[in-house]
Amino acid sequence: MLKIGLTGGIGSGKSTVARLFQRHGVPVIDTDEIARDLVRPGRPALRALVDAFGPDILTADGELDRARLREIAFNDPAAKARLEAILHPRIFSELERRLQALEAPYVIIAIPLLVETGAWGRVDRVLVVDCPEALQIERVRRRDGWDEALIRRVLASQAGRLERLAVADDVIVNDRDLAHLARQVAELHRLYLRLSGTDDP
Repeated sequence: MLKIGLTGGIGSGKSTVARLFQRHGVPVIDTDEIARDLVRPGRPALRALVDAFGPDILTADGELDRARLREIAFNDPAAKARLEAILHPRIFSELERRLQALEAPYVIIAIPLLVETGAWGRVDRVLVVDCPEALQIERVRRRDGWDEALIRRVLASQAGRLERLAVADDVIVNDRDLAHLARQVAELHRLYLRLSGTDDP
């Protein structure tokens, strides 16, 4: 099974691209979704985070306060490294488990921090969703209501466009409308079926 690593900066449109591949019947594994599942109340990863960062990272309901943890991680490189040391091994372990259970010509693995974690070694091809930074900022502001300063801090903590493009086998440019995006996904779907040795149905 061909493994396609899907990545891109915040607000680039990774989730939309993943949904478009799903419309073609392609399985998608989202490492962000795995991470959210791992830190549900009662899970060992959440206990490990509380041990590392204290109970202030929990809401009154005992759930992870993502905004608080994000604030800690983005303001302290050592805290960010601790967070990643707790979550990344667990995320990739669960990813491998899900891959073992799949049967398909190819799979899309959405890994936002693919470049930062060196995860391109875990996939056969890297697909980067790219767009101008100004567009990323506008999308995140509209979607999440964040202010520009926070968005720029997140962007600064991620690999830059050139770093992502340097490891890309394929690039989707998401600077136009959904129809344009869908056409690019359809072309890549045909390519990935060919590369996996499966004829386009």
